[in-house]
Amino acid sequence: MNNLLNLTDTHTHLYSEEFDQDRDEMMQRAIKAGVSRFFLPSIDSSCTQKMYELEKQYPEQIFLMMGLHPTYVKENYLEELAHVERELASKKFYAVGEIGIDLYWDKTFLKEQQHVFQYQIQLAKKHKLAINIHCRDAFDEVFEVLESEKATDLFGIFHCFTGDFNQAKKAIDLNMKLGIGGVATFKNGKIDQFLSEIDLQHIVLETDSPYLAPVPHRGKRNESSYTLLIAQKLAEIYQVSIEEIAEITTANSKAIFGI
Repeated sequence: MNNLLNLTDTHTHLYSEEFDQDRDEMMQRAIKAGVSRFFLPSIDSSCTQKMYELEKQYPEQIFLMMGLHPTYVKENYLEELAHVERELASKKFYAVGEIGIDLYWDKTFLKEQQHVFQYQIQLAKKHKLAINIHCRDAFDEVFEVLESEKATDLFGIFHCFTGDFNQAKKAIDLNMKLGIGGVATFKNGKIDQFLSEIDLQHIVLETDSPYLAPVPHRGKRNESSYTLLIAQKLAEIYQVSIEEIAEITTANSKAIFGI
């Protein structure tokens, strides 16, 4: 049955060293599970080469983003931003990401994170690309930047959305789709409680692998084949078939990434 599904993993770190031992097998498992497209966010310049190699290896399946992740905004952030800018000008990407604000690990560079987030949104507008937002313990700060850049050419995905219903509505009002992953399967994940009130046209699927594996693999390494488990959970929540979940969320991802 799964070969008929057309699932899209809109956020997966396939270049992670956690896949170094079995990357090809992991890709085959995902393809077998019905995942036909994989969107890779950038973290910083250290992963660029690996991303390019993967794109060469799987040109039909792998699509790249370019950006500087907020937890990698350090003393050398201007250098890293220049790298993002250079790469965006030199080849085809499908989004600027993953970008945003993260105050969970460290608040030292909040000002720089805000500046870098805003600057990369402006780069996305310049290149007519979507953005892919990382937000952790920083909803107010992220929304503040998004509000200041609000425009018809600002659109994208709120990756790993873990907010409440009002924050979900706010994100949608700002032209964002909600990236739904393993958290929807967690007992304490909370988003499953209001998700059915949000129209499926605002939802895309993601794994964020190797992180945030869905139940029953919680706490273990996540992988893109588990997009299927997230689709199954959404089929339960929305009371529709898994085929419908796959079809709608993939169509949403194509609209965002311009495919």
